[in-house]
Amino acid sequence: MEKQILYSLAVFIFGLIFLYLGGAGLVKGSSRLARAMGINPVLIGLTIVAFGTSAPELVVSIIAAFKGSNDLIMGNILGSNIANIGLILGISALIYPISIKLTLIKVELPFMISISILLLLLSQNLIIEHFEGAILFILLISMIIYSCYDAFKEPKEIEKEFSELVQVDRSYYKNILYIVFGIIGLSIGAKLLVDSAISIAQSLGVSQALIGITAVAIGTSLPELTTSVIAALKRESGIIIGNIIGSNIFNIGILGIISVLKPIEMKQHLLEFEFCIMILFSIILLPIMKTGFKIAKTEGLLLLLFYLMFLRFIF
Repeated sequence: MEKQILYSLAVFIFGLIFLYLGGAGLVKGSSRLARAMGINPVLIGLTIVAFGTSAPELVVSIIAAFKGSNDLIMGNILGSNIANIGLILGISALIYPISIKLTLIKVELPFMISISILLLLLSQNLIIEHFEGAILFILLISMIIYSCYDAFKEPKEIEKEFSELVQVDRSYYKNILYIVFGIIGLSIGAKLLVDSAISIAQSLGVSQALIGITAVAIGTSLPELTTSVIAALKRESGIIIGNIIGSNIFNIGILGIISVLKPIEMKQHLLEFEFCIMILFSIILLPIMKTGFKIAKTEGLLLLLFYLMFLRFIF
């Protein structure tokens, strides 16, 4: 039993490494290729880069769906959204206070809260059907279109930010190789991660949802964590909150994509606890962000403590 768990843990870690490198390669190759083709860096940042940070959740969820591991899918998405706010925003704010733009409080954050509540309402019958998934996906596309429109209203400031984020490399073959190896890395990593997560859950006698909410969720959130910590260390805090809110909206959109392909069933306890925690974490951000239009270090510490309390409770 112990050997089996250790083996599964090793496979899980290798899966995380492949996922992280694959996601990074996909973002680097596709964003640089788009720049080389003359596509506006704002559009690249709001689509390719934003999607790239959620690519691990998407690929893991697709693999899990084909294996019929719905608990792992739901645990991964809910856990990632909770970790993004409690763990990643908490750590980032502890490094350097996060400045907040008014548009985030007026539009993006309320949209994230609204789509989270909508997901809860759609899930009351313990299944997300095809048409419900289509609604979530359409809302995701609508938000992307709005974000692009809003960003182009402040072209100089936003374009400078994304130009620094997306470097230019006109080597088409090199960028295509990055994309190909990125997709391969994501696929291998997701397969290893899902298989090992199922094995660990069986060996420990716990639910796949619990493994999804904790280990898998934190693992697939590594791109967001890396991006946010680097931005905080560089004191470029403006990109952090947009990255997290965008990622959470993308993650719910991922549930829409998966359920369009195959309806997702879920357990009652997810509705009664994890869903509510995800929404609560989202709502908590409103008063925090309105105090001086920033997330201070003390508030970051509170978010991190709330996240640790959540982990302690579910175990």
